Amino acid sequence: MYCAIDFGTSNSAIAVPEGPAGATALVPLEGEHRTMPTAVFYFVDGPENDGPPRAFGRAAVAAYVDGLDGRLMRSMKSILGSALVEQTTDVGGGRGVKYLDIIAGYLLHLKRCAEARVGAPIERAVLGRPVHFVDDDPARDAAAQEALASAARRVGFRELQFQYEPIAAAFDHERHLGAEEIVLVADIGGGTSDFSVVRVGPARARRVERHDDVLANHGVHLAGTDFDRRIELAAILPAFGYGAFGPSVGGAAPREVPSGIYFDLATWHLINTVYSPQRVAELRALKGNYADPRHHARLMTVVSERLGHELAARAEQAKIDVADGGQTTIDLSVVEARLAAGLDEATAVDAIEADVARIVEAARETVTRAGLAPERIATLFFTGGSTGLRLLAQRIAAAFPGARAVRGDRFASVATGLGLHAARCFGG
Repeated sequence: MYCAIDFGTSNSAIAVPEGPAGATALVPLEGEHRTMPTAVFYFVDGPENDGPPRAFGRAAVAAYVDGLDGRLMRSMKSILGSALVEQTTDVGGGRGVKYLDIIAGYLLHLKRCAEARVGAPIERAVLGRPVHFVDDDPARDAAAQEALASAARRVGFRELQFQYEPIAAAFDHERHLGAEEIVLVADIGGGTSDFSVVRVGPARARRVERHDDVLANHGVHLAGTDFDRRIELAAILPAFGYGAFGPSVGGAAPREVPSGIYFDLATWHLINTVYSPQRVAELRALKGNYADPRHHARLMTVVSERLGHELAARAEQAKIDVADGGQTTIDLSVVEARLAAGLDEATAVDAIEADVARIVEAARETVTRAGLAPERIATLFFTGGSTGLRLLAQRIAAAFPGARAVRGDRFASVATGLGLHAARCFGG
């Protein structure tokens, strides 16, 4: 028995053998949902059961939204390749958990869902990985893959293989083809924007070894969570003092309010650091640095009531709301009555313009590394949650005007392709 796991920054999925020989299917993880948010909520109270009491996926997000006592963990994949992976973090109730153990616990939950589906233990797995866990640092990139492998081995996977996520997406696209073509896969999720140029076709689909069909891989560590961060800084955090100036002292020009706190508030895995008693005391002492006392008061409400993740979630939702154009109002009354901020597509585009330009350049560079001219690309295959952002998909498509654009399942194409690859590797 075997499985294939797409452990994503924002969402995850797992595929197992099902149906005719060599076929796989995605496991329903929550009701009929075949994908699940990559989220864990640690409860302050509750009995230990293979670790601290916790909920996963939508149940984890719901526990957080409902205001239950505990800590929500998201974007855990982003810590792979960093020094945080072996560090211990406070999850409430006097409990501390290593970040790598948080990842292992999530993988164990996926594994148990899969085993319940097939009715047997699973010890072999294909895991997806981004083209680069860490940009321009091969040693840290290798360490990130090994950390993920270590977490998988801890929960009982004895035999592991890795496959690049955009290549897996190409396998999903390939099963619908009637002729051979060269495809550029754009897999843009929560943490990375990955590209692969792959030669695909019905005759090639039967091969287990596809190394020669992969013409180039490239990617950048920029994607949806970075967009969320930019939008929170641009649209939400100015109401809390980001970019504001302090009072003029002695006739000198006003100085900008220190910005470090705002960057931490807009970065998922750093939000919890702003709640430490020492950090809160330091922020309280900065009251005189704000010309508008309302900014400081709102900021102190956020850190004292631990509302940082709530602001980040509202930035993410605002991005989704304007993804296809239009505008939205971001309700911030959780901090202050009647407080709100506006966001329109133009503001969102301006906020993420530099990131989008880097992502488009990465797509061009991938094709260059394949030794191809842009017009040789027959198809652009889009997958990953962030390809729902209209501007981004349009900008990538504009770089390859002769290619047809095909949209896969934004949240399941990679997992489906990993399942196909696992069947070739382990299916006999």
